[in-house]
Amino acid sequence: MRAVVLNAGTLTLRDRPVPAVPGECLVRVTAAGICGTDLELLRGYAGFSGVPGHEFVGVVERVDAADSAWMGRRVAGEITVGCGRCDGCRRAGRGHCDVRTVLGIRGRDGAFAEYLSLPAANLHAVPDSIDDRTAVFVEPAAAACRILEQVEVNRETRAAVVGAGRLGLLVAQVLRHAGAHVTVVVRSARGLATANALQLETVPLDKSTSLARQVDLAVDTTGNPAGFAVTTSLVRPRGILVVKSTFHGETPIAFSPLVVDEITIVGSRCGPFRRAIDLLEAGAVDVKPLIAATYPLAQYAQAFDHAREGLKVMLTT
Repeated sequence: MRAVVLNAGTLTLRDRPVPAVPGECLVRVTAAGICGTDLELLRGYAGFSGVPGHEFVGVVERVDAADSAWMGRRVAGEITVGCGRCDGCRRAGRGHCDVRTVLGIRGRDGAFAEYLSLPAANLHAVPDSIDDRTAVFVEPAAAACRILEQVEVNRETRAAVVGAGRLGLLVAQVLRHAGAHVTVVVRSARGLATANALQLETVPLDKSTSLARQVDLAVDTTGNPAGFAVTTSLVRPRGILVVKSTFHGETPIAFSPLVVDEITIVGSRCGPFRRAIDLLEAGAVDVKPLIAATYPLAQYAQAFDHAREGLKVMLTT
C-alpha cells in the first residue's frame, strides 16, 4: 500500500505492507485530515516515526470472526489503544493506558495511508447522512466535546476560545450549543472570516484585553506557547482554564497569578465519539467553512504546506 511516512522530520511517500494485526480490523482509509498535532510531529513532538494521521473515515475490509458485524461498515475510530489491564486503564480509561499506542502519534501507524488497523472496540459507525469530508471531523469534534465531560457549561457560562483554527472553531461551536456565551479570540483575517461564517462572536487578539479577568471558562487551542499566556489573562478569579494545545517544546508559565486567582487548569484530550457524531449529523457543528482543500495522497507535500495556513486540509486515497 502507499503511505506517507515521517522520519526525522521528513515526510516521504513509500510502499508499506498492508497492516495485518491479529485481533484488529483492517480499515481502507477514504479520507484523512491534517491537524495541528500532525504539524507538530514534523517538529519533533512525541518523537514519532512512522505513518502519521489520526482523523479519518474509512471502510472496514477485514475482520476476525468475532468482529464480523463490522465488515463493510463505514467508520471513524478512537485513536488510543490500551491494554485494559494496567493501573492507567483501570483508573482513568484506555486513553491513559501505561503502555498505550496512539494512531499516528505513538507506536502505531496512522491514517495517511491506504489502510490502517484498529481494534473493533475503537470503531464507530458513521451514518450515511454524514459525507466523508464531514466524517473526518468526528475525532476532533469529539475532542471538543470532551470539555463538556470535564467542565460544567450552561447558559450562565461566559467562555472565550483563544485560536480560530481547526480545533478552536469546533470548540466554540460545541460550547455555544451547550448554552455558553462564547467569544473567539482571532489573530488573522482568515480566522475572523471563518468565525464570522459560523456566526461566532469574535474579538481581535490585540483587543482581547477587553476580556481580561472576565470569563468563567477560557480554552487555549492555539498550539503555541504565547496562546497559553493570552488564555490565562482572560480567566476570572476562580475560573477555569482548559488547555487543548499540544506542541513540541516547553511553555513558560507565570504561576503566581494562577495561584493567587485560584485558577483551575484542565488538560483536555480525546472525547466522546457518539456525541460528536450526533452533533455533526444534526448540523449543530458546521464544518464546511473549516475545510480549505482536499488533496490526493500523492500530493501530501502540498497538502501539509496548505494545512499550515490554519484550516482543515484532507488527504484522499
